[in-house]
Amino acid sequence: MDDVSWAALTISLTVVGGLLTWVAYRRWGLAAGLKGAGLSLLPLAAYLTDTLRMATRIGDAVVDWATALVFSPSVWAGVVVAGLGVVLFVIGRGMQARGRGTTPRPRAAAPAAAAPDQREPLPRGRGKAGRAEPAVGDDDLADIEALLKKRGIT
Repeated sequence: MDDVSWAALTISLTVVGGLLTWVAYRRWGLAAGLKGAGLSLLPLAAYLTDTLRMATRIGDAVVDWATALVFSPSVWAGVVVAGLGVVLFVIGRGMQARGRGTTPRPRAAAPAAAAPDQREPLPRGRGKAGRAEPAVGDDDLADIEALLKKRGIT
């Protein structure tokens, strides 16, 4: 639309809004009249600030984009490729979370101190009688002490 058409449209909307504002003022009071006057001035303000022209340009751009999206095979190919990328990413994350599809990392050699043959014996605690009890995990000594206790040898 050209500038004259926009001017005619905005002046018409402002005049009609002014008439409806007068009716609202007479029927419902000053508050309704002030709200109506504020709304009636908006089309004129949009014309003076070129907001109407900007809105039509945005509308035209959106329509052009939507038309190109719907009727362009290359755009649809791009949409399909983007969808495939998202699906592959989601599947990869799901497999990684379950521990599948990953290559096992080589484990570092265990330090010599952690070898079962070279462990230090666990500390012994004191029993009721003040004598040393076998450490936890020292099964052979525990069995021997149980046999000695059963026979009454301390």
